[in-house]
Amino acid sequence: MAAVLRAKSPAERLAIGFGMWSSARRMLRAHLRHEHPEWSAAELDRVVARRLADGSW
Repeated sequence: MAAVLRAKSPAERLAIGFGMWSSARRMLRAHLRHEHPEWSAAELDRVVARRLADGSW
């Protein structure tokens, strides 16, 4: 896998990383929405941003 990634251009590696980050964000938001249905969309966005920026809390 490392060799495959090394063969990719910097732009391709960046696109892969962004895709992984986007996927993690969607999964975290869906999980939190399931766990806390009473939270507003704004609250979900704040918690997701905090968790992704600072790690789990």
